[in-house]
Amino acid sequence: MKTENEYLTKEKFAELKKELEHLKVVRRREVAEDLEYAKSLGDLSENAEYHEARDLQANIEDRISKLELLLTSAIIVNPHHTDAVTVGSTVHVKRDSKGDPRTYKIVGTEEADLAEGKLSITSPLGDAMMGKKKGDTVSVTAPSGTITYTIVDIE
Repeated sequence: MKTENEYLTKEKFAELKKELEHLKVVRRREVAEDLEYAKSLGDLSENAEYHEARDLQANIEDRISKLELLLTSAIIVNPHHTDAVTVGSTVHVKRDSKGDPRTYKIVGTEEADLAEGKLSITSPLGDAMMGKKKGDTVSVTAPSGTITYTIVDIE
């Protein structure tokens, strides 16, 4: 498995930790009960409930493993103000060809959510903005062509 560090806010770290605890304490027990019930139904080779419970158990164990690895390698990012774009920065950009200003918070991949304005550092635009300063321009190649943004402000 990948062991690269993941950048998380304190809130996302706490949310993932809570999810991990829920999976370990509650969901594992529920699936174990479902497996026991399915076993009591008889022939396991043609028992849909048993196979469904086994699949669910495998998915839960995979998620637990992923969360444990993620939480042990996570770097907690605190909101801060710098002159250059870093993880945790809030960046105001203006697309040159269309004057609509946009605001993005630069986050790790686990927190990325474009609908909430959270842009991953591994996205083309997030990666292009890393280390840039107010007034700098960045270009990103998209299917429709190259798009240029100007960094208006960094918080």
